[in-house]
Amino acid sequence: MSQLRTALTGPLPRSEALVAATRDLDRGRTTPEAVEELYRRGESEVDELEARLGLDVRSGGYLRWADLFRPFAETWGGFTVGPITRYFETNTFFRQPILHSPPVRTPGAIRKRLPAPPSSDLSNRKVTLPGPYTFAGLLDNRSGETRESLTHRLGRLLSEEVRELYGAGYRTFQFQEPLLVVDPPEGPLAEAAVASYRSISQAAQGSTTIVWTFFADARPAFPLLDRLAVSVIGVDLAETEPAELPVPASPRSLGLGCIDPRTTLLETPDDVVRIVRGAFERFHPPQLWLGPGAPLDLLPYEAATRKLELLPAVRQRLGESGGAEA
Repeated sequence: MSQLRTALTGPLPRSEALVAATRDLDRGRTTPEAVEELYRRGESEVDELEARLGLDVRSGGYLRWADLFRPFAETWGGFTVGPITRYFETNTFFRQPILHSPPVRTPGAIRKRLPAPPSSDLSNRKVTLPGPYTFAGLLDNRSGETRESLTHRLGRLLSEEVRELYGAGYRTFQFQEPLLVVDPPEGPLAEAAVASYRSISQAAQGSTTIVWTFFADARPAFPLLDRLAVSVIGVDLAETEPAELPVPASPRSLGLGCIDPRTTLLETPDDVVRIVRGAFERFHPPQLWLGPGAPLDLLPYEAATRKLELLPAVRQRLGESGGAEA
């Protein structure tokens, strides 16, 4: 019997109080100590929320990450932090990393930036990282290295990151790869993406590895996604109709992004239950993961947390009907 899993698939938005405090800090109207206290309080609230929702793996919300790439641009060699740049076709922004020379990983730097867990047991904590293809495609590459070579290199560096974090006790690793479906690679660039995840898989040593795609229909890229050496392929249901995806060559765990962060309108549990049942019948996945289709920080904090109530509601209905092993 396939198993159902629920989890966040990206960062949570910061509360209005935390957003205001960080702005006040930039303008000299509050203290670092006061902002730190709000961060701690916010992280504690996220841990409590994830526990109440019954999520199978916890993320901590990544409230301290200004964007997906900033911790790498600030700590890895070869980078500087670049200009504010729009994140795909959304109203959110990131500071584009500028790569001046081949990137050099700084051991321990990213681990220090991860959300602090409430206990020493990290086995149910999920690490969220940029995927090597998206990372290579969104940075400003002034290093002279080709995009194919850079995708290879970032894959190797991220595999070293995974190896270190695995040694610390983490067992679930998610890679954000919107560019794989927004601009699917072909030829040598596609092979570079495949090789990158082969390196990551070896470093993960049997841990759960997830590639999560969003912002475009995953169907055209699915043959490539099915080649990636990962445990789970995640798709955004706002963009992708799962019934139209090809059946993977071998049994493959799937992620369904059933919460749409582009709107505050609440999803209907019955509709999601129907989609989940259809996915079980069509794909027979070893596991099926449910979560937001794209990062929830596209929404205000209160709206995002309201929409997350869908996950336990769907799980309860499937459990009551015997539609999946929860």
